[in-house]
Amino acid sequence: MQPAANRPMTPAEWGLLLGLSVLWGGSFFFVGIALSALPPLTLVVLRVGLAAAILALVLRLRGIPMPRGASVWRAFLGAAFLNNAVPFCLIAWGQTYIASGLAAILNATTPLFGVLVAHVLTTDERLTAHRLAGVLAGLAGVAVMVGPSLLAGLGAEVLAQGAILLAALSYAFAGIYGRRFKRMGIPPLSAAAGQVTAATALLLPVALAVDRPWTLGMPPLTVVAAVVGLAALSTAFAYVIFFRLLASAGATNLMLVTFLIPVSALLLGALVLGEPVVPRQLLGMALIGAGLVAIDGRLLRRRGAGVVPGRS
Repeated sequence: MQPAANRPMTPAEWGLLLGLSVLWGGSFFFVGIALSALPPLTLVVLRVGLAAAILALVLRLRGIPMPRGASVWRAFLGAAFLNNAVPFCLIAWGQTYIASGLAAILNATTPLFGVLVAHVLTTDERLTAHRLAGVLAGLAGVAVMVGPSLLAGLGAEVLAQGAILLAALSYAFAGIYGRRFKRMGIPPLSAAAGQVTAATALLLPVALAVDRPWTLGMPPLTVVAAVVGLAALSTAFAYVIFFRLLASAGATNLMLVTFLIPVSALLLGALVLGEPVVPRQLLGMALIGAGLVAIDGRLLRRRGAGVVPGRS
């Protein structure tokens, strides 16, 4: 059987990837709103805590027991550290100094880290020439979408920008680490619930000690709505899709979502807010599309196969 990372994704997997890009693209928007009234650690704890409660309720309604056993919860803690605690805190802190759009664009380096990490740590998601070319084309597309005005600002707030890049690296390791849940027979819904529950246990004591949230005033309704959207849509629902895609399409394919997040943000801005779309953004989307085609490899394999029957 062909390894997930070495085969083209199915149309259903591409659909899930596009949906995930919209959910995670919205997370930068929600975080930007919520940080106007909440400190970063408190926001992250609310995000994972509410997501954990939502997923626990869904499991209960569906009659699915939460996984048990020390080895399972050690795995959940590892995933929570790499996929929630580290990147969520770094991104929330980074967004206190840089714009959410720039944070989303810097986060698009995840696939580049991902193919390198997968090449070193796995045997079935090896680096290939067309995959590397696709990643580089995708990064070029992101850079074109940013444009010269935002690129000129990359020298400012270096620590915040570095924090977003470290978050992207953490996501890359998380994608490889999370493959173990399929081997352990844990379904995506249970894996998502266990991860955010473990993340809540990790971060709640830290937030209570550092932020003293009981001293904070009641946030405005817009902030409350942003936190609920962040927890329900961009965390609970998004991680169910994440673990389903991770099991079927592989870590390297899954990380392509971070290329699509800036595109999702651009399209949502144009369709919902009426923001203008400039030619360089269309060129950037074209480069990202070319990169995705190269990484998927479907067209390249068809050209290489020529007229050999049954090849795809």
